[in-house]
Amino acid sequence: MPFRATAAHYDLGVPGNQAKLDAATELAALADEAGLTLVQLALAFVTAHPAVSAAIIGPRTADHLRGQLSAADVVLEPAVLDRIDRLVAPGTDLNPDDAGYGAAVLADPKRRRRVPE
Repeated sequence: MPFRATAAHYDLGVPGNQAKLDAATELAALADEAGLTLVQLALAFVTAHPAVSAAIIGPRTADHLRGQLSAADVVLEPAVLDRIDRLVAPGTDLNPDDAGYGAAVLADPKRRRRVPE
C-alpha cells in the first residue's frame, strides 16, 4: 500500500491518533512506576488475559529478545491491571477508524483476567 494511503494512520491531527499516542505515553509512565519496561508491561498484560493462549513476540535483535523474555516471570498486580483498564477500557478502539473484529471475550470485564489456580 502506498504511503499516501496509510499516512492518515500517523497524522496526529486526527483525534484518534492523538488519543493512541496519549495512551501509549501514559502506559509508558505506568510501566516506569511499576519498575518495568513498556514491553514487559505489555507482555505481562497480554499473558494475564484468559483469552490469550500465547503472546507472540517479534524481536529484531538479540537485545530485543532478552527484553521480551524478561517479561515471562512478570505478574502484574491487580491495581496495575485496573489502571491499564482505566487508561484503555477493555474492547475499546481509541481511534474508531481502527475498529475491526471485536472478540466477544472483551465485552465481559470479569473475563479479562486469569483466575489463580
